[in-house]
Amino acid sequence: MSNAKPFRQLHDNSIPLRLPNVWDAGSARLVEALGASAIATTSAGFAWALGYPDGRVLPFDEVVASVRRIVRVLNVPLSVDIEHGYSDDPKTVADHVMRLMDLGIAGINIEDGPDPASLLAQKIEAIKNALVKSGSDLYVNARSDVFLAGLAEKSEQAEESVARGNLYASAGADGLFLPALVQSPDIETIAGATRLPLNVMAVPGLADAATLGKLGVRRLSAGSGISQVVLGKAKALAQDFLNDGRSETLASNPLPYSEIQNLFAGLIKR
Repeated sequence: MSNAKPFRQLHDNSIPLRLPNVWDAGSARLVEALGASAIATTSAGFAWALGYPDGRVLPFDEVVASVRRIVRVLNVPLSVDIEHGYSDDPKTVADHVMRLMDLGIAGINIEDGPDPASLLAQKIEAIKNALVKSGSDLYVNARSDVFLAGLAEKSEQAEESVARGNLYASAGADGLFLPALVQSPDIETIAGATRLPLNVMAVPGLADAATLGKLGVRRLSAGSGISQVVLGKAKALAQDFLNDGRSETLASNPLPYSEIQNLFAGLIKR
């Protein structure tokens, strides 16, 4: 049974839904145990964890396998970043989404990136039509890279984002995600002009969650940030250990073994 409805309701609060994006079952279970009301994946973190670069090259079967592992350990709604849907064909993208629906996800992120806005609109429409035919529900968060990739002149980025958001809303999107949208005046303008709940990504210089809520933001995502920090810390620890071989290097604020084990207690038969 889909849990899209409770996930959708999490976007109705004055304080944005905060999503510390995860990259595997272990990180997902950890974030849920910390009290997260929903879980979202990072496509970059997914790719890196599976030995691929970020950027639409991760085989979709790998995505399905990873999502299956994550769903097994969760009780809260899960939203999956599917990049561009892993195809340029709207029907194929819809088929991909329905495969993930069979696993029990609550939402997806799907992006335009360098593609024409009209293509993402067609994909969203195909997804929604497939959902209607199957009697299913799913929160479709349309990501636009207007700010991230500079898809318009700086003076026109807010206007272009609103135009794309309205196009995606007409196709059936439930939310609008604008990574690299940082400036508060732009955030307030777009939030007030779009028909969709606005999602921004945590980056240096962005206002805090409470302020973002007052500006109209309804969802705040960590993106690949946490996975990058984890890899950065792992790199530093591994380098120190390679350099001097001192055991104390590995005793720098570790999560206790027993606490990690307890995260997965009772999940063996799932």
